[in-house]
Amino acid sequence: MAIDDKQHGPHERVLESVGFLLVNNFSLMAMSCAVEPLRLANQLSGQELYRWHTLTLDGRPVWASNGLQISPNAAASNAPAMDALFVCGGKGIERSCTAEQASWLKSQSEQGLHLGGVCSGSWALAAAGLLDGYDCSVDWPYLMDMQEGFPGVTLSAQLFVIDRDRYTASGGTASLDMMLRLIGAGHGSELVAQICETLAFDHRRNEQGHQRLPLKHMLGHAQPKLQEVVALMESNLREPLSLDELASYLSVSRRQLERLFLKYLYSTPMRYYQKLRLMRARQLLRQTALPVMQVATECGFISTQHFSKRYREHYGVPPKDERVHRRRMSSPPLH
Repeated sequence: MAIDDKQHGPHERVLESVGFLLVNNFSLMAMSCAVEPLRLANQLSGQELYRWHTLTLDGRPVWASNGLQISPNAAASNAPAMDALFVCGGKGIERSCTAEQASWLKSQSEQGLHLGGVCSGSWALAAAGLLDGYDCSVDWPYLMDMQEGFPGVTLSAQLFVIDRDRYTASGGTASLDMMLRLIGAGHGSELVAQICETLAFDHRRNEQGHQRLPLKHMLGHAQPKLQEVVALMESNLREPLSLDELASYLSVSRRQLERLFLKYLYSTPMRYYQKLRLMRARQLLRQTALPVMQVATECGFISTQHFSKRYREHYGVPPKDERVHRRRMSSPPLH
């Protein structure tokens, strides 16, 4: 399997046997989204491309965050041979990070396993020192705490990150996107397309997709003025303000404003502004019957052609395809 990582280059391995370490209060949704595409890969290909195993540290049943008790296939000490291991995290992951768990995870790394985490599972890997020097993703409530607690780890707001032999995904369905990426790298895009069709999963996202983080959570109590200028952007989508106007509102220079956005929002001001406008456009396309031309105008684009180009660059599909999505979902238009 070749995965082209733009920072670190290709790293090859065909994943066949995959383990999932379940910690107490793990997210069953994130775990299921990682397992289900593996099952469908086998079913649709007619071959046993993947085997998977659920593990707990002591082999005892563990509670999922939805209140279901799950019995694992084996204890960690009796784990079968694996190519990769994913830690399935959830709320309160830090309380599950024991010295025994860290020691076992390190032993798996020393044996050459590729390691990953879904939801907050990255925290367990970081706590064991197994993400130092790596880029990784984690569910958004843990981003700031991980940045402070593990300075050797480069945190990303992306839905998932594949960095050499580390595979990390944020919460919700991000683990599905990541697994589809891995399946595609190992067995081709046609199989991935069949899996998506079976799941009625129309909008597969790549690793460049970002979590929709609440702004207040990203910034904490810092930079209240930055929160204000973003609110100003959100209030002026139809007639976008210039960079000079935004800087004037904050009483800072253009350069200072650009530095603030790069430091806290990982973007330039105008690129962030455009993202807000495109997000609003997507909402209008999916939830209203407004013509594409009017959506473009409502979101501050100078022409339908310019809007369509930017929309395709950001979402990977032209605006008209969102209308197809809305019809498939059979949601009544809002006027």
